[in-house]
Amino acid sequence: MRIGIDTGGTFTDFVSIREGRIEILKEPSTPQAPEQAILKGLDRVKTSGHSDIESIAEIVHGSTVATNALLERKGARTALVTTAGFEDVLIIGRQTRPDLYDIFTSRLPPLIDDSLRVGVRQRTFHDGTNAVELSQTELRDLVSRLRRAKVESIAVSLLFSFQNPSHELQLRDALEKLKVPISLSSVILPEYREYERTSTTLINAYLAPVMSRYLGRLEGELSPTRLRVMQSNGGTVKTETAVAEPVRTILSGPAGGVVGALSLAQRAGYSKIITFDMGGTSTDVALFDGAIRVSHEGEVGGMPIGIPMMDIHTVGAGGGSIAEVDAGGALRVGPESAGAEPGPICYGTGTAFTVTDANVILGRLLPRFFLGGSMRLAPERIGPALRRMTATGQWKNVESLAAGVIDVVNNNMEQAIRLISIERGHDVREFTLVCFGGGGALHAATLAEGLGIPRVVVPPHPGALSALGLLLADARKDYSKTLLGTRPTRSNIRKALSGLHREGLADLKEEGFRRKDIVMMDFMDVRYVGQSYELSIRYDEKWEDEFHRTHEKRYGHFDPDSTLEVVSVRSTLTGKTAKPAMPSFRRSRRHPVPLETAPLWFARGRLKAEVHDRQSLTYGDVIKGPAIIGEYSSTTFVPPRFQCDVDKFGNLVLMKKGMNRKGAMAQRKK
Repeated sequence: MRIGIDTGGTFTDFVSIREGRIEILKEPSTPQAPEQAILKGLDRVKTSGHSDIESIAEIVHGSTVATNALLERKGARTALVTTAGFEDVLIIGRQTRPDLYDIFTSRLPPLIDDSLRVGVRQRTFHDGTNAVELSQTELRDLVSRLRRAKVESIAVSLLFSFQNPSHELQLRDALEKLKVPISLSSVILPEYREYERTSTTLINAYLAPVMSRYLGRLEGELSPTRLRVMQSNGGTVKTETAVAEPVRTILSGPAGGVVGALSLAQRAGYSKIITFDMGGTSTDVALFDGAIRVSHEGEVGGMPIGIPMMDIHTVGAGGGSIAEVDAGGALRVGPESAGAEPGPICYGTGTAFTVTDANVILGRLLPRFFLGGSMRLAPERIGPALRRMTATGQWKNVESLAAGVIDVVNNNMEQAIRLISIERGHDVREFTLVCFGGGGALHAATLAEGLGIPRVVVPPHPGALSALGLLLADARKDYSKTLLGTRPTRSNIRKALSGLHREGLADLKEEGFRRKDIVMMDFMDVRYVGQSYELSIRYDEKWEDEFHRTHEKRYGHFDPDSTLEVVSVRSTLTGKTAKPAMPSFRRSRRHPVPLETAPLWFARGRLKAEVHDRQSLTYGDVIKGPAIIGEYSSTTFVPPRFQCDVDKFGNLVLMKKGMNRKGAMAQRKK
């Protein structure tokens, strides 16, 4: 048995594959000690299947521990060792302002104090030549200084160490006697651009003790079961790698959902998708035009991270987002969240009005379906909070206030989707919105209509798709080498890539993958001489032509007579894993019978909506809105102007009435 476990802000999701069957459950998260929710959920999994920990072959984990520690600045006391004179590289940064026209804007302070940024006298030139060697006296003084400072972790980032790492290796050997984690920039990110490389290495060191303690406790409880961790690039790694390089797990949780959404969407024939993952605390959106897209220019909490990360945009809008009236009388929703503790009012313990509470008031979230009825909602508790907010007289009744909350949070999420699609030149009419997360299917149809996206797909088990995606992910390792300053001949490029291949094959074979199960893809970062930024393209014999085409597509022009400059080469090695079998169904000719009709508030008025249990639906069923389709992990809202078709893979496909599967108006028969 394999189990995927995704830790979210409100719930921890479990997906197990037992004898070919997919089984899911949710357990309230325990933010102060995430492993407690995991162990409690595993007890429920084992009890339901009458099995023990020895019967679980592998657990794949999507963790928010690194993300939360970075955003909340609760990492380790970390020292940065760099070349003398470059101690302030993190302060100087790129000298860019986050808000160009805001004269009062201020940047977040660096992760560590000035006293913990230490320079050592050494110098490596751009060609890798060591011009000034490290002295043994200075190394001894450095060890004594950091011991007195009681540091818990150390980041080492020296000038041009990506060309020659010998001085960083000397520092590591000298500092090992302090018995704390040491992160070298020549290992974490052996690429040029001093600011990004230093920031990435420091973040890795800052998170290393936190992840080491967490995964150590978890692995101890799970032994002998094998544990793997999802990375930000959409692939998994063994626990030892996640402990040594925790910076690669910052988007661990959202990445699992994207992998799952892309896999199920491609199986159903949708190659261009926008993923919409609405959880309890935040919403994550991403766009994919046929394949997983990663970026090497990520940023989290205002700090650049240069390792490959899925291009995911996050906004503070989720089911637990708190709604309140600001000083000017305007309705504001998020980014503050009620989280798992105390949670929304309807959970029985919360006191702040949230998006989940608004959906309950509007009749879109029915208590009978919530976690299969195992967690009782208390809608009667919502009234007092609403009466306080409606006392201003701006809203006629509690339903109009709840509808206003939904409008505001929908607008926030719509702006996030616009950012990754329309504002980057994509025509959203060519895409499908694949929604998941506990709240995604309640809002997706309204968002799609507002944006002009022709269809919405709600995959099976949407509230646990991130956990299922963990089981659909392959192992993945990314390697890079900067060639800047060397002549980019074909021989040099092939030599550099061969070195990356040897390293990657050795790493994946150590993890138990056979050569026939490993796939390699090579890329290059290329630019015209004189440019400051480069484009990443697939490497083949005609890479020059590919660069010109990509440059024209991105910027509207190209210059085939200009000299090209190869900045870096990259190689991605993927170890193919066994995938769970996904069921398909035979077409039904019956008409689905609703469980009941229930009152629903929509567009400032009351309607009657059909209520269906998703477990009773099958391929060929058609449900016309307004309707509510409930299931264990989520609820789908079908607005009045929409209809829902169930496809042969069990997906719910929502489109405007009169549209066909391609998103065009269906031709009426004469």
